[in-house]
Amino acid sequence: MEDHPIQSLMKTAMENIKEMVDVNTIVGDPVETPDGSIIIPISRVSFGFAAGGSEFDKPEKPEKGIELPFGGGSGGGVTVQPVAFLVVGQGQVRLLPVDRHAMLDRVIDLAPQIITQIENMLQNRSMQKQAKH
Repeated sequence: MEDHPIQSLMKTAMENIKEMVDVNTIVGDPVETPDGSIIIPISRVSFGFAAGGSEFDKPEKPEKGIELPFGGGSGGGVTVQPVAFLVVGQGQVRLLPVDRHAMLDRVIDLAPQIITQIENMLQNRSMQKQAKH
């Protein structure tokens, strides 16, 4: 039994999508920075696929060796969206999200450290002023 033409369309489209989407698309190749840190990009991959076709009615007086005409098509789409960067280095592992709200989240996470640094700066200035007098 021969394959139906729609099977060929679907097989071709799925093979092409498989070639485009592999594990390196989601977890990218690591990149080493001059300071020895390793940066690994992480992405979200979405894809969709559709196929369809139609055979036409048999003619009233079919001729031998003439197959029914077939019309069909298939299509697919892939979206790759960066999500985060995994940074490994200097004795720690950090996940840096790529998001509109990520900067605000990062500032909130760093707020205690920033406040401590500001307090230390103010104390150092106060000590310097006292040392001058």
